[in-house]
Amino acid sequence: MPATTTARSARLGLRATPEQETVLRRAAEVAHKSLTDFILDAAYRAAEQTLLDQRLFMVSGSQYQALLEMLDRPESDNAGLADLFSRRPVWEKK
Repeated sequence: MPATTTARSARLGLRATPEQETVLRRAAEVAHKSLTDFILDAAYRAAEQTLLDQRLFMVSGSQYQALLEMLDRPESDNAGLADLFSRRPVWEKK
């Protein structure tokens, strides 16, 4: 999890079974972290990995070759793509 000097202001809530709580508390102790820090670090890493997994696609050799051939084709005008790139991304603040 990236180090930050920004105070934590977002509140997250979760419920766990007694067994889950015991394991989480023991793991946090072993890691010399608070329970909150341990859970946040683990959840953050899992979230990053989930998002990264959306960018990695496993394909066969023939599918990879077909992709390379498409990428090597000369570019062509695409009005829809030009329109898309002319707009501000939704994740940028207005």
